[in-house]
Amino acid sequence: MTLPIDSELNPLLVQQKSQVARDIWQFKLLHPQGASLPAFTAGAHISVQTPGGQRRNYSLCNDPAITEYCEITVKLEPHGRGGSKSMIEQVQVGDLLSVSAPKNDFGMVDPDQNAIFIAGGIGVTPLLAMARHMSRHKQNGGLGHFRFYYCARDAEGAALMPELQSLQNAGEVSFHFDGGNPDLGLDFWPLLEKPSQAHIYCCGPQGLMDAVKDMSGHWPQGRVHFESFGVSASQQVTESSPFKVKLRQSNEILQVGSNESLLEALRRAGHDVPSSCESGTCGSCKTSLLSGKVDHRDLVLTETEKTNHIMVCVSRGTSDLDSDLIEIDL
Repeated sequence: MTLPIDSELNPLLVQQKSQVARDIWQFKLLHPQGASLPAFTAGAHISVQTPGGQRRNYSLCNDPAITEYCEITVKLEPHGRGGSKSMIEQVQVGDLLSVSAPKNDFGMVDPDQNAIFIAGGIGVTPLLAMARHMSRHKQNGGLGHFRFYYCARDAEGAALMPELQSLQNAGEVSFHFDGGNPDLGLDFWPLLEKPSQAHIYCCGPQGLMDAVKDMSGHWPQGRVHFESFGVSASQQVTESSPFKVKLRQSNEILQVGSNESLLEALRRAGHDVPSSCESGTCGSCKTSLLSGKVDHRDLVLTETEKTNHIMVCVSRGTSDLDSDLIEIDL
């Protein structure tokens, strides 16, 4: 029996919870009745309803060939909106978590083609699944070879290093630690100066992705792939203020607290809004903006689109006064 694949959340059992690096925990999830989980492809993620009430996306880092369980890795974000904190502090072995079916916005093109994986911090998780997929494929006669570059502050904060080291037979794995000094970061130019037939897959903090983008702009279109991980400093709760929003279709007025996103406030009020990344990078929660002044914090909308649209996962109104509320088409 296979767990149904649909858009609803399904309960999964937490079989194992373990700390795998400083501030990073891994969770092993199973079907409560022992059924197989939905198949997924390398790079996929699931949405998890956290104990704090937030819905968060976590990449699946296990081998996609495994359907008996799935593994996610969570990094504590002390300045975030509480999702990671509630996962790490409240979730225990034996608990049931509400989890979505897998979705992939960052899939591999072809495991028979060479790959360059560039990971930063917790961004290692989807790339580990890709490397595991390529390793298994190579054992079965696959042709692809990978090079894996994992950048972190230090070894204590780098998750899943043993798992990566175990894949050395299928590729080349190297680690780079900068001690928190950007000037000591890995120089990608020798790696990316001459375009090849390989595909580049990059996931990590914005600074890392910007550096890779700058140095791979001359590569053929379609050979460089990015996935953003986490929220930027401008999206953190410490810089957020409460505001009010009016919903045109129901004339309902919601108060959005300083410690929650507009998306979370809409869900709290019973409104089902599509979303995926919840960090302002994918465009899934794009909503029509009818009036009001907005602090746009996304990385998706053009300047023209910002006049009549809002990404409700990260962007906010600028005042909690009734006279200054924003109005959206919901």
